[in-house]
Amino acid sequence: MAPSALFENGKNGLKRTGSGALGCTSSDERVGQVQQSPNFDFERQKEAEGEAAFHQLGWKRLTIVLVVTAVALGSLSLPGVFATLGMVAGVILTVLIGLIAMYASYVLGQVKLKYPEIQHYADAGKMMFGKWGYEIVSVMFVLQLVFTTGSHVLTGAIMFNNITEHATCTVVFTVVSAVLLFLLAIPPTFSEMAVLGYIDFASIMAAILITMIATGVTAGNSELGLSGVNWSAWPKDNLSFYEAFIAVSNIVFAYSFALCQFSFMDEMHTPADYSKSIVALGVFEIILYTCTGALVYAFVGVDVQSPALLSAGPLISKIAFGVAIPVIFISGSINTVVVARYIHQRVYKNSVIRYVNTPMGWITWIGLDAIMTVFAWVIAGAVPFFSDLLAICSALFVSGFSFYFPAIMWFMFIREGPWNARNLGLGALNALTFIIGVVVLGAGTYAAIQDIMTQYDNGKVKKPFSCAA
Repeated sequence: MAPSALFENGKNGLKRTGSGALGCTSSDERVGQVQQSPNFDFERQKEAEGEAAFHQLGWKRLTIVLVVTAVALGSLSLPGVFATLGMVAGVILTVLIGLIAMYASYVLGQVKLKYPEIQHYADAGKMMFGKWGYEIVSVMFVLQLVFTTGSHVLTGAIMFNNITEHATCTVVFTVVSAVLLFLLAIPPTFSEMAVLGYIDFASIMAAILITMIATGVTAGNSELGLSGVNWSAWPKDNLSFYEAFIAVSNIVFAYSFALCQFSFMDEMHTPADYSKSIVALGVFEIILYTCTGALVYAFVGVDVQSPALLSAGPLISKIAFGVAIPVIFISGSINTVVVARYIHQRVYKNSVIRYVNTPMGWITWIGLDAIMTVFAWVIAGAVPFFSDLLAICSALFVSGFSFYFPAIMWFMFIREGPWNARNLGLGALNALTFIIGVVVLGAGTYAAIQDIMTQYDNGKVKKPFSCAA
């Protein structure tokens, strides 16, 4: 059976027959439906309005929402990655993994163009592995997005602690962060989120530039100048495997924009333009991550903190955190929008409610946003080793979403014709992408679990809902 036959088509009167073939609703049946539904005209109007509203995303705005998803304060953890791996390995891995991630996302776009019925990543899971694949990928999809929102809850609390230096319990700051994330997640369309995305983009670029300039000026004004900074081209001494792979995982997860790509492309008015967004985003990320990691590491040295803006000094770090407020909450809120859109469309797939342009549509949408945000807040506060739990989920899930799933899709759905030179070359590239994903899956999960054990041994694990900063 063709992959597209796995999906129901609720438009234009099409329906599934018992044997799996598509049949058509007769004109008499449609007339009967109109007569039986006094709200038919209203629903048709709302459906038309909803279709128009949910297909306004162009490639430029797609680039922005992808940037919002992919680039956040996590990019300022890369100088610490370079301090672990050394300048040479840091630069090589940042560029190489970025190129592979960009190609994998290009493959996902090919799949979406070939099978436009795909709305979210879970639909691709159904194409690959059937009903169970749909449910398993759905769980992976929801968990990763909710946990990522949770990481922004904690980042917001860190920001408030740093700026205010107030004795308020950290739990209070996490509540404030959660409320802001919820409010920013209310717009239901990605084209609307893209407007906020321009603010997000300016915010993260300003925070990074402030950090670079401040650390560079501090290093230049030191007694020995830049030559006195203690950085190395090679990995740090006595580097353990799990420490090295946690650093590698940070690079991998910095390129995790593929998770939401199907969801974003489903709202494009011209999906074929997606490749422009992927190239623009990929090149931008590679340059940004490489420059941020290399320059700040060269300015600060092995003692660079994570996020690196903490290395810019007390006053400058407050300024940088203040400038970064939009990116903390806008980037976090779009994860809530994506997961809420998936659940909302799944629950109301045959109802006009899914367009969020009726009273019931707005009530269910806002309620779902609230539930997802509260869930993210509870998980972030209740798990005493949340950052490592997020790393485990990322190793388990992002390794698939960004690497080995796209490779599998290429072999299953995109490759056509005999194994000629072109297909052999692309096959080798997709095999490499698959291997990278599997290695991240295994080694990344091991490294995160090992780090949890080490934290427990060193007494660094906090209590749930701790007031500690």
